[in-house]
Amino acid sequence: MSELPQGFHGRVTNVGVKDGSDDLTLIHSDAACAVAGVFTKSRFAGPSVTLSRQHIADGQARAMIVVSKNANVANGPQGAADAAEVAERIAALIGCDATDVLIASTGVIGRPYPMDKIRAGIDRLDPREPAANLDDVARGIMTTDTVRKTSSATIGAGPAFVAGVAKGVGMIEPDMATMIAMIMTDAEVTPSDLDKIFRRVVDRTFNCVSVDTDTSTSDTAVVMASGVAGEVDLTEFEVALTRVCTDLARQIAADGEGAETLIEVVVDEARDDQQARRVAKSIVNSPLVKTAVHGADPNWGRVAMAIGKCNDEDLDPDRIVIRFGESEVYPRRLAAGDLESLSSYLRGPEVVIHVSLAIADGQATVWGCDLTDGYVRINADYTT
Repeated sequence: MSELPQGFHGRVTNVGVKDGSDDLTLIHSDAACAVAGVFTKSRFAGPSVTLSRQHIADGQARAMIVVSKNANVANGPQGAADAAEVAERIAALIGCDATDVLIASTGVIGRPYPMDKIRAGIDRLDPREPAANLDDVARGIMTTDTVRKTSSATIGAGPAFVAGVAKGVGMIEPDMATMIAMIMTDAEVTPSDLDKIFRRVVDRTFNCVSVDTDTSTSDTAVVMASGVAGEVDLTEFEVALTRVCTDLARQIAADGEGAETLIEVVVDEARDDQQARRVAKSIVNSPLVKTAVHGADPNWGRVAMAIGKCNDEDLDPDRIVIRFGESEVYPRRLAAGDLESLSSYLRGPEVVIHVSLAIADGQATVWGCDLTDGYVRINADYTT
């Protein structure tokens, strides 16, 4: 399903922020929407984040504009003024208050917006032109992404549905959000319910992604509800929203900069969900685990190391079980034939590491990727 939910329209264009690819993306609604969002906790958060936090406070919005390939971070008062001007120009374009416009930016830190190009690009946007579809919107927010990230799901038996796009491949260790995610639904949901549900969903999806442990200055995740399709069962809505956000989270991890393998880490039988996530993140973030997966080396000792460094007193090595896929690798001792089979498994496009802590019933699933020389090259050459 590539169309946007009822009540939403998209516009995508190139303004020349960095190159000839699309870099200005607008989502807007026919009328005011219920809206909720979560953002980075970075102390270096950019004005796109601070402005959107202010504009989202009343639970209502009409539009979201994304500028890609320039983060507009660490640019002082001028950066704040430029972000505010972009919101004002979008408001004038679609006929709403500037406070009903959200903004997100992604790209290089410390470079001012090329405002002459952005002004001209916004002036060229025509709300009467054929609308962009979900694929177009996803393409417009890409930076070093290699694929467009889209997902959609029907709410219950329909006709209401949820659709979303995301971008992000590096500088990814979300803290209350992810890089940039825009989720839309035509379901009728109050701002209060939307906020509570979205925070729960983000916490178990986007907050469970890590590529390189670095938290972005611009992380933004927003959901907008037009209400055109009418009321829905909130449990069914949360199920559909979770499905979309989980799918997008997995796509982000799989497209990590230079990545060749998606790593899913499942930790269960933990003291609580928080411990499970902490242990899972320790595993998926370990450079030694990442490189072992990349090299198809079934070195379960690196997983044991990552568990052990969490240093929780109730982690008992004599009770913990480690598996690669369905194969137990600890405490069971591997034979030579097992190693060859496991190495073949690790060469696949997706690897599951499953750890049972034998404490209680806490559990968590997180996603990451292997660490390749491609990651080093992409980030070594990023601004040049």
